[in-house]
Amino acid sequence: MSDQHTLLTIAVLGGTGKEGSGLAMRWALKGYRVIIGSREASKAESRAAEMNTQLGGEFIKGMSNPDAAAQADLVVLSVPYSAHKATLETVKEQVSGKVLVDLTVPLQPPKVRTVHLPEGKSAALEGQALLGSTVKVVAAFQNVSAEHLGDPHHVVDCDVLVCGDDAEAKQAVIQVVEATGMRGVDAGPLANAVAVESLTPVLLYINKAYNVKGAGIRITGI
Repeated sequence: MSDQHTLLTIAVLGGTGKEGSGLAMRWALKGYRVIIGSREASKAESRAAEMNTQLGGEFIKGMSNPDAAAQADLVVLSVPYSAHKATLETVKEQVSGKVLVDLTVPLQPPKVRTVHLPEGKSAALEGQALLGSTVKVVAAFQNVSAEHLGDPHHVVDCDVLVCGDDAEAKQAVIQVVEATGMRGVDAGPLANAVAVESLTPVLLYINKAYNVKGAGIRITGI
C-alpha cells in the first residue's frame, strides 16, 4: 500500500448503513485510515467493531459525525435524503476547506422507482449551496448497489460517475473510487449530478422489472 493511502483519513458519515459500511471496508483494506460516523457515537463504535471482526483486524474507528468529519482529510456523506440537510448542518464547520463526496439520491418514498427532482435540482447541489464555497462538493457512487458492497472482496461490475466543479477534487475522488475496485469516470460539473442522481430510481425500476439485484452502469468507448 502507498504512503499516500496510509496518511489519508476518510470519514464516512452515515457509515453504519449498507453502502457507507461497504465502501469503508474497501478503503480500509486498501490502507486508508477510515472512520465511520453516526448521529450517535455509540452506534458508530458498535458498527465499527462488527466491521473489524469481519475484516479480521482493527481497521476502522467509529465516532459521532462531527468528530469523524473533524479528523478526516476527505469526507463522504452516505445518508438517506431525509437526513441530508440535517447531517450537513451538524458538520458544516468540520468540513470547511475539505472535499465532501455526496452519495445522496433524492428518492421520495414510496415512489423510489420514479425520478424526483428536489427544490435545489439535486442533493449534491443543495449540499454545495448549504456548505458554501469553502467546501468542494463532489457527487459520486449514486448508481452503485449496496447489495454488491457488503462483501469487500466482491468485484463490482459498475462504473462510478463523478461530478464536481473543481478538477483537483474530482481527481482525488476518482482515485478513491478506483481503490474500491471500480472505475471512476469524470462526468462533468456538479450540475450534471441532476442526471446522475436521477439514474438511481431508473436502476431500481430495472431491478424490479427484470428481477435482478444491483443493476449498474458501464460507460462504453473509453
